[in-house]
Amino acid sequence: MPEQSEKLKMLAGELYRSSAAELTMERRRGQVMLARYNAIPDGEPALLVSLLREFMGSVGEGTVIMPDFTCDYGYNIRLGRNVFINYHCIFLDCAPIEIGNDVQIGPSVQLYTAQHPLDAEVRRSGLESALPIRIGNDVWIGGGSVVLPGVTIGARSVVGAGSVVVHNVPPDSLVVGNPARMVRTLV
Repeated sequence: MPEQSEKLKMLAGELYRSSAAELTMERRRGQVMLARYNAIPDGEPALLVSLLREFMGSVGEGTVIMPDFTCDYGYNIRLGRNVFINYHCIFLDCAPIEIGNDVQIGPSVQLYTAQHPLDAEVRRSGLESALPIRIGNDVWIGGGSVVLPGVTIGARSVVGAGSVVVHNVPPDSLVVGNPARMVRTLV
């Protein structure tokens, strides 16, 4: 039985080498697409959406991503309808990033699916893994927040600006801080 490719290992959440030729080539393609995207003037929304749909997993109607947007691959990102992603966001999409409908993401928000082993020897070997991030419908993530690998943010929740989300957030919750903690429910 042939050995699984590094890309398949990455997508399966297993340890993989991000320096593998196939993944390096796909990241380069993503960077070319992002350079084109980030250079398009704001007044050309049809062109912006067309380019996003060319390299992302899916992009719903009415979705807007302000420049400069950064990601690894693009194809692991799925955006619902009416998603607004403000300036200077970074999505490390080594695993799926799924964002529901009517989501607002503030400036400089970072979504990290990539994670590195805690064991220094394994980390030194160049292996890493990734876990998906899922964001439900009607979520608002305040500017400068960071969402870590494997986190799910429930529908209608709010993440306060500057928060570091390390655990799942239940639906209808307000979380703030580092690490983010629940302040109250929103219903």
